[in-house]
Amino acid sequence: MSQETAADLRKASFQGPIHLPGQEGYDEARLPWRRNLDPKPLVVAEAVNANDVQIAVRVARELDLPFGVQSTGHGTVVAADGGVLLKTTRMTGVRVDEKHQTVTVGPGDIWNSVIDAADPLGLAPLSGGLPWVGVAGYTLGGGTGWLSRKFGFAADSLLRATVVTATGELRTASEDENPDLFWALRGGSGNFGVVTELQLRLFPVSQVYAGLLHFPIAKAADILTRYRDWARTEPDELNTGLVMLKMPDIEQVPPPVRGKRVISLRACYIGEQAEGDKLLAPLREAGGEPLMGGLRMMTYGGVRQLTGPPPRPLASLEHVDLFRSLDDEVIESVVSAASDDKTLLSVAEIRHWGGAMAHDTGTPVGHRDVPFSIVTEIDLSDQATEPEAKAFLDALAARLRPHATGGTFLNFINDPALTETAFEPANWQRLRQVKKVYDPSNFFHCNHNIPPAS
Repeated sequence: MSQETAADLRKASFQGPIHLPGQEGYDEARLPWRRNLDPKPLVVAEAVNANDVQIAVRVARELDLPFGVQSTGHGTVVAADGGVLLKTTRMTGVRVDEKHQTVTVGPGDIWNSVIDAADPLGLAPLSGGLPWVGVAGYTLGGGTGWLSRKFGFAADSLLRATVVTATGELRTASEDENPDLFWALRGGSGNFGVVTELQLRLFPVSQVYAGLLHFPIAKAADILTRYRDWARTEPDELNTGLVMLKMPDIEQVPPPVRGKRVISLRACYIGEQAEGDKLLAPLREAGGEPLMGGLRMMTYGGVRQLTGPPPRPLASLEHVDLFRSLDDEVIESVVSAASDDKTLLSVAEIRHWGGAMAHDTGTPVGHRDVPFSIVTEIDLSDQATEPEAKAFLDALAARLRPHATGGTFLNFINDPALTETAFEPANWQRLRQVKKVYDPSNFFHCNHNIPPAS
């Protein structure tokens, strides 16, 4: 069947490379960044243009095959086993319009490429903390990053998209063209078509005051207790988060934190150093003398240095909860789980949301009124088996559940069964109605799936 599918693609004039099982390049092309999945597609087709995307969609439909889309593979949650895996990695091309402060990108572009083009002009995209992820998947799933408290979710910055729908048609989606499709794309992920081009708004941010401060894990409860009240007064220009983790015990990590459990404060302030230091003083006071780290003035592009080099592909398990407040029981539970020397937990991240993200911009990105998130993660390469990791996270989730809202954020969840929890009920129903119009047979289902309304 693989040979026949490839032949049909070639017969329809598919121009990009096609990889079949057993051939060189197949394994590299099929694997997502998240190694929880081991996809076994019949073919991997690497599109080089929108016409290739249309051909792949039509062939998969005609042969009644599963169909998946992947660029970097950071957001892959369902394998297109026995079907067509369309790679959009080769479809790149960043074009900045300085006058109108916009950028047009392909579905294979990553945030690093956008920042490289925009930063010299004093402009910034609403990229996340990991600049090597794909622009398209991040944006369609909502997207929250360093500038989101000031300017909103990445999905809010989407101005126009060209999309190949389930029938293989190429459509434009904007406020003026196919507005229902445009609404659904801004947070509804890849349920409504394959995006072949996006136009995004850029923002005038030439300098920020940003950095990381690493404190002993023994200070975690004090810092978090101060943080929950301090965050309520945080100005929109300031974006902060706290991360508890064990630093690697390797030579590349500086001695002050090498092999130690720490709580790290990350901050990015659109303003001057003096005001930034004044705003962050209560948190520094709670943490005492940091083990290492610092903040400095930099261009927005400089913030990328805070995340280090791209991590290796890995398999992991995560749990996500949203909170209206960080009660004592929540702080005690997550600090205990993260600070125990025998814990399986790799990372616990607490983010403060709010600001522009709390504004209703008419997109389906959900749970805008919730100010805090906690993401816990176990790296399965760190000696933990998947059943052990799941049992640990389930136990922690049970302690947090009475205090959580029950909602999630689409970009943060890797269990497709949780997709509905990422949306407000009214938006979920409207998304299903739009899905019924553009994909009534649920052709696009190898994703965080939104089923069409019955």
